[in-house]
Amino acid sequence: MRVLVIGSGGREHALIWKLAQSPKVEKIFVAPGNGGTRQLAENIPIGMDETVKLADFAGSSKIDLTVVGPEAPLVHGMVDYFISRGLKIFGPTKAAARLEGSKVFAKSVMERSAVPTAPFRIFKEEGQALDYLKTVHAPVVIKADGLAAGKGAIVAQTDPEAAQAVASILGQRIFGEAGAQVVIEECLAGEEVSVLAIVDGVHFIVLEPLQDHKRALDGDQGPNTGGMGAYSPVPMLDAAQIRQIRQKIFEPVVRAMAEAGTPFVGILYAGLMLTADGPKVLEFNVRFGDPETQAMLPRLKGDLAEILLAAVEGRLDKIPLTWDPRSAACVVLASQGYPGHYDMGRPITGIKEATDLPDTLIFHAGTKPKGSQLLTAGGRVFSVVGLGETLEAALEKAYRGTDRIQFEGKQFRRDIGAHALKHKTV
Repeated sequence: MRVLVIGSGGREHALIWKLAQSPKVEKIFVAPGNGGTRQLAENIPIGMDETVKLADFAGSSKIDLTVVGPEAPLVHGMVDYFISRGLKIFGPTKAAARLEGSKVFAKSVMERSAVPTAPFRIFKEEGQALDYLKTVHAPVVIKADGLAAGKGAIVAQTDPEAAQAVASILGQRIFGEAGAQVVIEECLAGEEVSVLAIVDGVHFIVLEPLQDHKRALDGDQGPNTGGMGAYSPVPMLDAAQIRQIRQKIFEPVVRAMAEAGTPFVGILYAGLMLTADGPKVLEFNVRFGDPETQAMLPRLKGDLAEILLAAVEGRLDKIPLTWDPRSAACVVLASQGYPGHYDMGRPITGIKEATDLPDTLIFHAGTKPKGSQLLTAGGRVFSVVGLGETLEAALEKAYRGTDRIQFEGKQFRRDIGAHALKHKTV
């Protein structure tokens, strides 16, 4: 099997690492890849948004399966184009990808399917949204309808903050057309967790839950980021809750998409809040998470290439999944200033020393080679993953790895997994 992975981050490096373990995979290409993916795959200099060029490459290179990492190509219809060319690709069509591409669409699907989520209202006009805010009180969440690079959801802790968020999105259009509509919803309280499922349009397999860490700084302080770390499994979820998530969230959504003539194939990612009334959906994503993938795939047993191909071919019900019982913890190393302005081109040292540590994996994200030197080339630079019999052991290995890798301005969180450790203590 010849596989093409689309993307350039730590998620894509982790996917390649797992796909390379398949005895059925003879060659992996990645477009465009990064400084680490070249160790396992051939980096192809084609941009993630160059759909026609990517399809041309897949056809001429006899690619058996394409796997899309980031959300933007999915939302913009890459899968539809590949299918029209007779090419097998893992991911949802443009119509199905609206579950992430439009918060309004996702909320409407949840409302019709009786999926538990926060009460909400939808607005196109700034004045009407501001009038509505006078009838409710903070905290509230204001979400831009479309893709906004992970920055489109604003948790307003005060009434003035809520009004400012509406003015910024609908009035000033800080997110452009992605902010043509907003969803204003109740701010849910509880623990936030991520549960993903692989879906073939009809059947689905729920994967092991994770918890991501979105804020840039320790103690869940600072701005939201793409994610500063993750761990799995999650002690806050028991088997009964996972069954509830399957029956009340994934089943109705997969069924609703199929009945609407837009069957969902790919990764359906539910960002959930564990409230006093049970799990409720905060948002849906339509792809593997980053850095959740880096913490998940080291625990997944079996052939990832065969699993993804089975989803594309509609035979996921024939595929059993098993998991390594150990814990996995992922710590993201970022450039100074991330998620704001950051410098690039900083020399990196200590990669071999970190890679040589037992039960430790290093996934590249924002790196690029320059001669014999490796340089920083992005906001999130590495994901360092530790595996251990306990979460504490996994975290100890991950942080030992982070200490080996050095570059000017390195920043990372020291409290990954703190919620789980606190829960276990309680």
